[in-house]
Amino acid sequence: MRNKMKVRTYKNFWERNKKSNGYLLRKTAGDWAYRLIRAILVFGLIFLIVQPLLNKISISFMLEKDLYDSTVISIPKHATLENYKLAMELMDFKKALWNSVWVSLLVSLLQVAACTLVGYGFARFEFPLKKLWFGAVILTIVIPPQVISPSLHLHFRFFDIFGIIKLIRGEPLNLLSSITPYMMLCATCMGLKSGLYIYMIRQFFRGIPKDLEEAAYVDGCGKLRTFIRIMLPDAKPIVTSCFLFAFVWQWTDSYYTGLFMSGMKVLSRSLSGVATVLEKYWAAVYNVRPTTAYTQCEIATGMLLTLLPLLLLYLVAQKGFVESLSQSGIKM
Repeated sequence: MRNKMKVRTYKNFWERNKKSNGYLLRKTAGDWAYRLIRAILVFGLIFLIVQPLLNKISISFMLEKDLYDSTVISIPKHATLENYKLAMELMDFKKALWNSVWVSLLVSLLQVAACTLVGYGFARFEFPLKKLWFGAVILTIVIPPQVISPSLHLHFRFFDIFGIIKLIRGEPLNLLSSITPYMMLCATCMGLKSGLYIYMIRQFFRGIPKDLEEAAYVDGCGKLRTFIRIMLPDAKPIVTSCFLFAFVWQWTDSYYTGLFMSGMKVLSRSLSGVATVLEKYWAAVYNVRPTTAYTQCEIATGMLLTLLPLLLLYLVAQKGFVESLSQSGIKM
């Protein structure tokens, strides 16, 4: 029965192609060629992204002799977990993981809360020099943080408010080596990528009809209550996206962490110091320097340990994250 249906479909195709003077065949061939080229390009793009990660996963399970074995390409001959044990010891993984979790969570919540208020204000209210202030927000996206790092360092090293603190204490406060400066920056929308979050949230709120707010005002709601009860629940998609972006960027950040929290051990800073710590470890245990290949192996292992919590977070939140992106894209 199926064979007869296939033959009938085949005959119908060529009959329709004959009636269309070959147009149906050309269109079908073009569609298949487009699909094939698209599949090749997508596969190539995925391979370029995933292949380095797969290579590091393979290296992380190899003994040192496998690194120099020309017959070992991707699958190790002597699989081991010793690289992970040593990397966790070198990075002080448990302490660094805990610090990274609570710092990233606290920073992300504070940053998204402040940026949501500011983005809503830019989208809905008129105030003096509004375009100028929004231009300043765009500048925070364009200008790299390294440009203002000297002034930030001096400002928080000798922190004072109109000379009041120096008048009371006799000297300014030194806020460095603590999380306080970073919290102040996030609360004032000057944290890592805050300008981008403000822009995204502003664009989202601009796409929501003003009729919702006007109806709430008629019912007696004030501006703050309207924002909390009406607008904020509708903004869950973009707020979710910004929170995840903020968490991931803070998790992998070593610049602001090194500038303000140099005494705190977090995963991003621990990963950057794996090579130095490994060299000291080998000098103390084996009285020799580690080889370059083994150093790169430990760095790759440490990188995987750093990325693992983010991958787990994505697996848990991927549904909400994808939905938030699609919904925000439609409303924007």
